[in-house]
Amino acid sequence: MDKSPITPEIRAKAEVYVGDEVCQEKFQLLLREVGLPSGLLPVKDAEECGYIEETGFVWLKQKKKTEHKFKSIGKPVSYAPYVTAHVEKSRIKKLTGVKAKELLIWVTISEIYVDDPPTGKITFKTPTGMTRTFPVSAFEIQEEVYKEAKQTKEANATITVNAK
Repeated sequence: MDKSPITPEIRAKAEVYVGDEVCQEKFQLLLREVGLPSGLLPVKDAEECGYIEETGFVWLKQKKKTEHKFKSIGKPVSYAPYVTAHVEKSRIKKLTGVKAKELLIWVTISEIYVDDPPTGKITFKTPTGMTRTFPVSAFEIQEEVYKEAKQTKEANATITVNAK
């Protein structure tokens, strides 16, 4: 059963996109437009994303929960099947569906903001007010990594096609 936080009323007001490639592209573009690093939400197998420009509400639905490790800072992050937030200039508020591993526990991230974009610091805040700050560059998409992932995906698609 699909436990979607996205109601038909929300969906009716939003620009909605379907498919991994278009959702990745739209989210990276949106993050850049609001002054946040484009690699902030490296989710996989996105099924749908949406954006309500008037309120800044965004969502991303992926097939299943995923984890990603930001190698330059050594932090694993977990993304739930639904990630929702309100975006504004240099800030994400009311974030749901994102947790970071801190020592041995997973900590919910509720807010992200950048001081002095694009070269400044990015701060992650928990619902309890705890914060961690890192260089913005740690969350930018590395072009080589992106190209390599895309080539691997294309190679896998070719293998799948040839297997039929």
